[in-house]
Amino acid sequence: MKDFAALFTRIDETTKTTVKTAALADYFRTASADDKLWTIALFTGRRPKRTITATRLREWAAEVAGLPDWLFEDSYSIVGDLAETIALVLPEPRDTSDESLTHWIGIIKTLSALEDDERKAGILRAWDSLPATERFLFTKLLTGGFRIGVSAKLITRALAQATGQPEPELTHKLMGNWTPDTTTWDTLIEADDPTADQSRPYPFYLAYQMEDIDALGPPADWNAERKWDGIRGQLIIRGGDHYLWSRGEDLMTDRFPELARLKDYLPDGTVLDGEVLAFVDEKPLSFNALQKRIGRKTVPKKLLTEAPVILMAYDLLEDSGQDMRNTPLRDRRDMLAALIADVPSDTPIRLSPSVPFDTWDDLADARAQSRAIGAEGLMLKRLDSPYLSGRKKGDWWKWKIDPLTIDAVMIYAQSGSGRRANLFTDYTFAVRDGNELVPFTKAYSGLTDAEFRQITAWVRRNTLQRFGPVRQVPPEHVFEIAFEGIQASPRHKSGVALRFPRMLRWRKDKPVDETNTLDDLKDMLATYG
Repeated sequence: MKDFAALFTRIDETTKTTVKTAALADYFRTASADDKLWTIALFTGRRPKRTITATRLREWAAEVAGLPDWLFEDSYSIVGDLAETIALVLPEPRDTSDESLTHWIGIIKTLSALEDDERKAGILRAWDSLPATERFLFTKLLTGGFRIGVSAKLITRALAQATGQPEPELTHKLMGNWTPDTTTWDTLIEADDPTADQSRPYPFYLAYQMEDIDALGPPADWNAERKWDGIRGQLIIRGGDHYLWSRGEDLMTDRFPELARLKDYLPDGTVLDGEVLAFVDEKPLSFNALQKRIGRKTVPKKLLTEAPVILMAYDLLEDSGQDMRNTPLRDRRDMLAALIADVPSDTPIRLSPSVPFDTWDDLADARAQSRAIGAEGLMLKRLDSPYLSGRKKGDWWKWKIDPLTIDAVMIYAQSGSGRRANLFTDYTFAVRDGNELVPFTKAYSGLTDAEFRQITAWVRRNTLQRFGPVRQVPPEHVFEIAFEGIQASPRHKSGVALRFPRMLRWRKDKPVDETNTLDDLKDMLATYG
């Protein structure tokens, strides 16, 4: 655990990618195989599930520290992170420990099966044997909230330095539904065959937001498609079975049982990249219809009828077991079109159609039609481009439509987390409804650090009431809120929910009585919902 804490400290103390990479590479060269495997798992989101509630941890930490609950809560609201607060308020440990990261994760996993008194005793023993940083990390792992500013790309770069293996090969190895309980360091990293797990997807190729369309050169060099509002996924057909992976490496196979039919028509050794869409009468439904199916392991018949899905396929990554990613896009699309042409028309797959255009002005006109047909904009892909890994600039671009916007007033503020723990960055916004203000969304991104600091100082001077970590403030500051879509929501007082809300700008020029109204929101819902 000491080595893992030292690694965490080295990474946490710098913003330089080269320093983080070097720290990880050093760790991967020297740590035990089990600890290295758990470190990769933790840094790629495969952390243990929460063992204990935050409420219990707060109670026990306050008790051990000899603090009244109100003082612990005030400390927590200032620090902004529960694990950090606990590490700071607890007395110095009376014992020492030289156990490994893997040992402590094993302890955390056994705690979940114990009765409350035994669980408490185990946690207090751990706190009493770990110094501050290790205690902080142990508590983070207890809550299931361990996160760190390390990307999967940085992990693979460090592993490449430590093992001498090529980055693309390591990126492929880290994909899939593995955990430290189901594999070993040697099997995952040292084994020669990166496709041993037949369900494993390829790393996704990600596009950059369009910067300057005139800089792309001749339009004839590019293919354009609609950017649909669904779930990006890879459909894998290998070994007579099928698997569906999201871009976030979430195995979604059981959530979309309709796609099982495709393994009867597509050849074994096929991997397709595409968008899962709710689809009726050859038209995509809104993301709201698809969202009802997200998170369900079993889908009721009613939802299967109301929101059937298809895979809108736009790339062929593997054909008859052969990796096609280095083949130019124009050839991959031709092969994909031929493959789908042989599939019966009533099966849940479609070829993502190209958008015809001769000039960039033609394409701009096509983009302007996007919202009317339920698309988010356009995807532009260079016809001679390979299928790469991660976000690479140059060959793939997304040209999204301009967001919807509405002016609203901030009525609540809450502190952020991590490096924003001492700033109020999470806001609740309201629109006018007669003489009332109706809350309708929250947002926490879009402003500069300087603006967040300015608002934080104002919130501290002007708090009306406190509700735990949330502060009510006077309705004085107006913000322009941008969002991608709007839908009806009986769970919200306003009756609407926004998709991807964020703060576009702080409207210091606008008084509260000129903000938008609830009727404006309802008009948007009628038009775009």
